[in-house]
Amino acid sequence: MRQILLLSLAVASPLAVGAPPAVDPAMLELADRSRCLTCHDVDETVRGPAWRDVAKRYRGKPEVEEALVTKVYEGGGGVWGNDYMSANKRAGLDNIRVLVRWILSLP
Repeated sequence: MRQILLLSLAVASPLAVGAPPAVDPAMLELADRSRCLTCHDVDETVRGPAWRDVAKRYRGKPEVEEALVTKVYEGGGGVWGNDYMSANKRAGLDNIRVLVRWILSLP
């Protein structure tokens, strides 16, 4: 029975029919609480880059994770244009790390 359920879930998954995977609502809630959504969106460039663009740029580069965590925590600029990213220390390093890992995992 369990194998049938797993198979039916795999067949019914968004990837199986070509639709983009659903965005994790818990991650969006954490991003909202951390005030990331003021300047970012998953699919659209707002003030900062779309997170799928970030994932695309850094895909296959696991060494970049800590650099991005530091960038979010301390702020910085010059990578995505002339705009400056404000420091986001209120989110905390643990939450930032969770969000960066999730962003980097986006297809």
